[in-house]
Amino acid sequence: MLSFFGKILGKKKTAEKTDPMKKFLIVGLGNIGPKDEHTRHNIGFKVLDELARKKEVTFETQKLGDVASFKFKGRTFILLKPSTYMNLSGKAVNYWMQKEKIALENLLVVTDDLNLAFGTLRLKTKGSDGGHNGLKDIQAQLNTTKYNRFRFGISDEFSKGQQIDYVLGEWGEEELSKMQERLETSAELILSFGTAGVNNTMNAFNGK
Repeated sequence: MLSFFGKILGKKKTAEKTDPMKKFLIVGLGNIGPKDEHTRHNIGFKVLDELARKKEVTFETQKLGDVASFKFKGRTFILLKPSTYMNLSGKAVNYWMQKEKIALENLLVVTDDLNLAFGTLRLKTKGSDGGHNGLKDIQAQLNTTKYNRFRFGISDEFSKGQQIDYVLGEWGEEELSKMQERLETSAELILSFGTAGVNNTMNAFNGK
């Protein structure tokens, strides 16, 4: 009898462990290397670093990116910082979605957005690439624009013709003074996405 119930419990644990709807792939976009580490374009990496710090996990270099994972409220969060450089982000996203059997609705891409004021947070379930090369490649690899993306505002306070220098430039003092609070809220948004669902999370965090 004990053996029978042991088998039943074992099957239940296995089912929970492999349930694809409880696994989430969180992708932070950025460029690898110390030169780009503190640039506006790398905010996706920075948000994931904060979440990893909060959950006390470390990244390990694996195929096509640095990866960390943790469990929270019965969900598994897999954090990915692609090592393919921004323009080929989709290659890493597609590989890890296939490897971990992640459902499309459980993918969340964290990226910078010039069209939002600094620190503004916006979660969307679909949309265009907006000229962002990382999103453009993800769209091409997944063959859809209907995937969740979390946009972190970096503002557009640059002179005409200076967009590239601004995006690839480092944060200013005023931005840095507000950064930690924004990163902590971003980490909360991601945890909410995986536990409360995308619609509840949009209502709770968008514009804040």
